[in-house]
Amino acid sequence: MKSELLKRSISSLFLISLVFLSALINDYIFLSILFIVVILSWIEWIKVIEKIRFKKIYRIIHIILFLMYLLIAFIICFNVFVIDKYFFLTILMICVFSDVGGYVFGKTFGGKKLTKISPNKTVSGSIGSFILSYIGFFVIYLYFGDLLFVRLQIEALVFIPFFISLICQLGDLFISYFKRRAKIKNTGNLIPGHGGLLDRIDGSIFALPIGFIIISLF
Repeated sequence: MKSELLKRSISSLFLISLVFLSALINDYIFLSILFIVVILSWIEWIKVIEKIRFKKIYRIIHIILFLMYLLIAFIICFNVFVIDKYFFLTILMICVFSDVGGYVFGKTFGGKKLTKISPNKTVSGSIGSFILSYIGFFVIYLYFGDLLFVRLQIEALVFIPFFISLICQLGDLFISYFKRRAKIKNTGNLIPGHGGLLDRIDGSIFALPIGFIIISLF
C-alpha cells in the first residue's frame, strides 16, 4: 500500500502542478492540455468498450455518445475557465480532494463495501471523499476568494463540495462499471499509481461540467 500510495501521491502532485502552472501561466496552453486530455480519455474509452462483448452497433453508439459528452463537457469547461479561471480551479480542486479522500480513508479504515460495481470502494472511502472535499474547498476558496469573478451565495458554499464530490463518486462508479464489464483493472498505464488517464479523471469529467450547471442555479 505504501508503494502504491507513494506513486499515486507523486503522480497527483505532478498533475496538479501541471494543471495549475499551465492555467496561471498561459490560458491557451491550459486549454490545449484540456483538449488533449479529452482526446486521450476518448481513446482509452474506446479500448475499454472494445473489450466488452457488445454487438458492433452498440460499441459504435457507446463510443460516439461518450465523444459527444466529452466535447460538450470541454465546451462548458472552456467557457467557465474563460470567464473565471480561479473559480474553475477551485472546483477542480474539490474533485482532487474528493479523490484523495476516498483513497486515503478507504485504504486506512476499510470496512463495508459501497457497491458491487467496484469492490475497492468502501463506505468509509465515500465519507472521506465528502470530508476532504469540504476541507479542500474552504482552504482553496479562502486562498482564491478575492480573485474570483463569480460571487457565491452562502447556500452555494455549503452545498457545492457535497454536490461536486457526489458527482465525482458517481462518475467513478460509472467508469468502474464499464471496466468491470470489460474485465480490466485500469483503462491504461499512462500514469504510475493510477493506471490510465481515465482512471485518474473519471470523476472530474462528470463533476466539472455537471457541477458548473448545478452551481449556475444558485
